[in-house]
Amino acid sequence: MTTLISHPLPILALGLALGSRIIGPRLMLAGALLACLPDADVLAFKLGIAYADPWGHRGASHSLLFAAACGLLLALGSRLLRTGPLKAGLWGFLACASHGALDALTNGGLGVAFAWPWHHERYFMPWRPIQVSPFINGFFSTRGLAVLLSEVRWVWLPCLLLAAAGLGLRRWIGPRQNPY
Repeated sequence: MTTLISHPLPILALGLALGSRIIGPRLMLAGALLACLPDADVLAFKLGIAYADPWGHRGASHSLLFAAACGLLLALGSRLLRTGPLKAGLWGFLACASHGALDALTNGGLGVAFAWPWHHERYFMPWRPIQVSPFINGFFSTRGLAVLLSEVRWVWLPCLLLAAAGLGLRRWIGPRQNPY
């Protein structure tokens, strides 16, 4: 898995690139939280559910169906987020789905159950450059540092570039004038 430090970065970078007129602060915060939510499935270990089980780690909570359900929840709560339901729903789906996509880019684990409940097979991306994170007991170690450096290279820097490019493009274009 990617660390919880890195999971919200892609959606935060995209939100910064698009700007607060498009992605407001409440929607941005909701997206950051949803990007971390799938890893709540580690609680399954405490319940005796095996990693490889459909309800285990990187199982149902990492699926596209779960991401769609999270998007629907945000759409239903769009008034609280001060945005439209379509935007909230798409943002919620994208935020939650980004979690599984990052995990599928790691070089370890059992893969991600994107197609749950229709298929219990787990998938990886064809290219897997991110070091898989150890659980918390092994995080503060040489391996944990290697994982963070891997995430800096393959997650943090691209996210920084995306956010900077969006900010730069918006400054270059300038504020949009309403002709009406």
